[in-house]
Amino acid sequence: MEESCHFLCYVLKYLFALVGLLFFLLDIALDIWTVVTFYQNGDYVYMAVMIFLLLGSSVLLQVFSWLWYSDCLDKLETKVETFANKHKLIKPFHFLQLGVFLRYAGVTEMSTKHFLHHTKSFKERKPDLNRDLHMLRLFEAFSESAPQLILMMSRILQRGELELITGLKILTSAAAIAFTIAMYHCSMRAFLQEKEKMSWISTLVYFLWNLLLIIPRVTALALFCTVLPWYLIAHFLSLWMLLVLGVWSQKTDYMKSPGWEWLYRATVGLIWYFSWFKVSTGSIKLKASLYYGVMGLDTLTLLGFWCWKVFEYSGCWRSLNSYIVIPTLIGLYFAGILLKIIYYRWFHPKCDEQKIPKPSEQQNNRQPAAMNKMETDSLESSSEEPVTGVLKRGRTMAANFYY
Repeated sequence: MEESCHFLCYVLKYLFALVGLLFFLLDIALDIWTVVTFYQNGDYVYMAVMIFLLLGSSVLLQVFSWLWYSDCLDKLETKVETFANKHKLIKPFHFLQLGVFLRYAGVTEMSTKHFLHHTKSFKERKPDLNRDLHMLRLFEAFSESAPQLILMMSRILQRGELELITGLKILTSAAAIAFTIAMYHCSMRAFLQEKEKMSWISTLVYFLWNLLLIIPRVTALALFCTVLPWYLIAHFLSLWMLLVLGVWSQKTDYMKSPGWEWLYRATVGLIWYFSWFKVSTGSIKLKASLYYGVMGLDTLTLLGFWCWKVFEYSGCWRSLNSYIVIPTLIGLYFAGILLKIIYYRWFHPKCDEQKIPKPSEQQNNRQPAAMNKMETDSLESSSEEPVTGVLKRGRTMAANFYY
């Protein structure tokens, strides 16, 4: 019975790796189809904005991927990555915007090897590969998917084409963003010895409260964009700079170089523009209360401007009734906050920060109790080596998430 459960677990992990790759390829195909559709409809401005979002997000991901690869080029364990490094192809791959494909190939290779042979190398390497890949997908969700969703919603509203099928498409896109965040939540399970403390139910609740908070935010931004599109750029830049300063005040230490840390802070500021993401240890109550207070007020301001200008735009008025839309979005926002409080009260596992220490060369000989056996064995076998960027990022993520 126990062997069958383990086998089922292996199958699920393997399927998750394949499904993740398939969805990544499907997302690229849909992006290309959207650009072509904008071109065929003569929406050249929307097409240009779409291309800018795709290229900007892709460059951002490749930069992070290359920086993280450069931390461990001498410790690559998958054949596809080793081959690429041996022939000096990793940098050209990233220059050609193919670095994320290389990471997916590595995860798929290790997943297949583990599925067929249950090898120990999978247990030692795949969590590191997955954590970096989940972070890249998280960055992509808010640098590409969320702005695309706003672009798509604003175009639909301007044309007055809001129907049941388009509403379902919008909901599916928002759910995909929340699902990416939930997968980041799942990746944190590797740091718990007692995995049952972080069940799939907790992941579902985590997904739901993020979905309920993302929908009002992107909808308010899309509605504002329909009536004052150029002002949205000014709104983003001004609020984003304040959010970056807020990230800086948290004294983040995620990247290997202090200079590149500012790129990480700028990216987190982009995430905060849409959704909450914990980047430091300590109590979440004051930080979250301040964040949701500011973002709630900002969302209400956006909705207020839309309601004020909506009578001048018959297409928007014909599609939506402001007396229904605004209370609905406010209700979803408060429901999401309530569900988040429920999650942190009853479903979120907590670890002492000392059990997931901030790594340094002097801490290499310490074995944090919250780390799983795989990572403890890895530390024992390399106690005299400095902590790599992979371990540093993983422990930093865990400390921020659990503490």
